[in-house]
Amino acid sequence: MKSNYSNIYSFNKKTLTKTLRYLNKGEIAGLPTETVYGLAGNAYSSKAVKKNFGLKKRPKKNPLIIHYYGINSINKDVIISENFIKLYKKFCPGPLTFILKMNKNSKIVKKATAGLKTIAIRFPSHKIVRSILKYSNFPLAMPSANISTRLSPVNAIDVFEDFGKKINIIIDGGKSKIGIESTVIDLTGKPKILRPGVFGYHDFKKILKVKSFKKNRIIKSPGMLEKHYSPGIPIILNKNPKNISDAHVIFGNKFKGKKNKFNLSKKANLNEAASNLYKILRDIKNKGYKKIYVSKIPNKGPGIAINDRLRKAAK
Repeated sequence: MKSNYSNIYSFNKKTLTKTLRYLNKGEIAGLPTETVYGLAGNAYSSKAVKKNFGLKKRPKKNPLIIHYYGINSINKDVIISENFIKLYKKFCPGPLTFILKMNKNSKIVKKATAGLKTIAIRFPSHKIVRSILKYSNFPLAMPSANISTRLSPVNAIDVFEDFGKKINIIIDGGKSKIGIESTVIDLTGKPKILRPGVFGYHDFKKILKVKSFKKNRIIKSPGMLEKHYSPGIPIILNKNPKNISDAHVIFGNKFKGKKNKFNLSKKANLNEAASNLYKILRDIKNKGYKKIYVSKIPNKGPGIAINDRLRKAAK
């Protein structure tokens, strides 16, 4: 990396040791995951959790997702349910977050759960963060590595743009494959999707009865605040711009020409569109556009998650 990015490192045995050393001291590390990059800290450390909230300027009522290596490491923190086991066997490790009841003897810092009696947990599949979790003696409280309400980061440079050298180490794992945050499913009562992601109702319905995504009053997990994922400029949904000076986000190959067009997927592939969403919104802002118009995105599969992020970004 260039000297400007002196806290961005490639991953190897040396930087694994370096990352673990910082985490053990209650410091914060920027880490890649398959969804987006995360701001990782020791979930058992009040110092780390407080620092994470402070760096992100995160509202106290917005809990963090706690990341684990595997099912054998969660017993002391959560109450395991039958529905959890069913979904874990099918979808983990991967981009799925579970809301479970917290074990009374859990050492998870209360601030990390926003004082709730529930906890959001995930088992990431990215090999770098899994290596770090494997050699840690604690789970990682790891929200997306961005200032609260801003766009989530999909590469190491994005993390640096928000935090610079306020964090000691950022591990470069390349571009996040999925590109949007995990699906969140609440298993503390009747299963309910709280935040859509690449997994959705149609993936779960054959395994258990689940309510499809809808708004929830109680904030049990990240991504439930109404204003979120914003590039910092106005977004107008389901409309085409009249002026070439405004950016136009499109999907599929039916739109031709003009430099102001930014295609989420020329092949009309919703997984590809999700992967490209935050990168394109960030590119548009960096190119100096003042408004973003977004043509209609199919509201199915990953498209449900894309439309959720765009709706909140447009608030």
